[in-house]
Order: sequence, then C-alpha cells, then structure tokens
Amino acid sequence: MTVETIAVGQEDPCRGRTMRFRDNVSGYDIRVATPNRSPGLWHRYLAGARDAYRHFGNETTLDYDGVLDGASTALFFAATDSHDRVVGGLRVQGPYIWVSEVGSLTPWAGRPGAADLGLMMARRIPRGVVESRAAWVARDAPRRDDLAAAISRCMAHAPRILGARYGFATVASFTTGRHSASGGVQAQSIPPVPYPDERYRTLPIWWDTRTYHVFADKLQYLLMRGELRTMGLAEPRSRRPHRLPGHGGEECYAYGR
Repeated sequence: MTVETIAVGQEDPCRGRTMRFRDNVSGYDIRVATPNRSPGLWHRYLAGARDAYRHFGNETTLDYDGVLDGASTALFFAATDSHDRVVGGLRVQGPYIWVSEVGSLTPWAGRPGAADLGLMMARRIPRGVVESRAAWVARDAPRRDDLAAAISRCMAHAPRILGARYGFATVASFTTGRHSASGGVQAQSIPPVPYPDERYRTLPIWWDTRTYHVFADKLQYLLMRGELRTMGLAEPRSRRPHRLPGHGGEECYAYGR
C-alpha cells in the first residue's frame, strides 16, 4: 500500500506565510497559519468552531471572545474543501513558560490527579509544551471520520512546527482511539473529569515528538511522515521499536512521569 501526500506549499507559518498539505485519505487541504498573518482564514476557522461547539451546548468552553484577537494562539490548522470552505481545524497555544498558563488543567482542580497532572506539566515545560485546543470537524463534512483523524495528526505535528518536544490536549474519552492512532498517549493515573458537563469524560493526552512513532498506528504514521516531508520538517525516526512485553503504556517511555 502506497500512501502519498500532495505538496501544495512548504512555507513557515511562524514567519508569516501559510504552510499546507493535502490529506489524500479525507481529500481536504490543511493549512497551518497564524491569526495575524491570515486573519480571514482565522475568523472562518473560529466561526466554524463556534457553530460546532454551540450545536453541542459547549460554546462557553471555546471562550470565543477571549481568543478572537488571536493573541493567545501561536498557530492554527484549518481544513478546507474544494470550495475553500473551512470544515475543521484546531488552534495551538504555547510553548508554555509556567504551569499557571495552562487553563485546561483547571477542571482537575480539587479532584484526584490534579497534583500529578500539574507535576507532569512542570517537568515537561523546560523541554517545550504546546497545547491543541478548539478542535472541531463540520458535522456535514464528507469523510468526516477521516478528516477527524487528520486533525488528530495535526495535534502531533504542532509541537514539531513550534520547536517544542511535547504536545498536549484534553479530550473527550470517546475520541481517544483516533488520538492513540496518531501516537497520543493518555496520561497514566490521571482520572477523567466530567467536563464541560456530566455528558463527557475528559482526560489528558500527551504526544512526545521523540517517541510518538512507537505508539502510532502504521497507516497514521506513514501519513504523518508524508505530511512532515511536505511541510519541510524533520521526520521522526523511521525505526519503530517494539514495546517490551508487560511494559506497555506511557510510563515505559516517560510520558507519565
């Protein structure tokens, strides 16, 4: 099986130009940009996010007014269809300097796992932590599941683009399968929390740019390698070592310590 990614641009979003690639599985173009350099695309991405979050009654978690000016967003990913309609994306914060900057840790305050999660963050910040937030996919997008998988791969790409070692996100428990496929690993011993309400179980996920290829599914890993090449970024190691029997999970590779 051959997996090919079509190159449609290789610019650096942090220098004011749009980086982009096409996902041949979902068929969508994915652009990587900054709000100040691509304000039109930013506002279209954010409007789509607001509609998606509003549909599920979660609009307050988006903090639309607070992020509208783009100041807290280091870069964002926007998936577009053949008509240039934004049909999904996410935004990225960081790299963080202080644990107190990570507002998504707040739902664990006063709950089991809060201290351990804060310690995980504190240990990683010196090596670089960026966080993916406000991920969404349009409900009417064709091949929606494939697009959702591509958005999860963007979470793995974000730290590499921004020169950080770790990617972080807090996600609904029913999405962990696709994040695991892109190399994300659930933080060990951190119980999920009912956030933003009792309908959800939210948990923390880490991507380590040095080891996520060990955990990623083969197809997703091949897609990520192609996307990284298209964006002109260094690829993860091609060798995929096996996890030791009886020692699976993040703690074997320092994800959860």
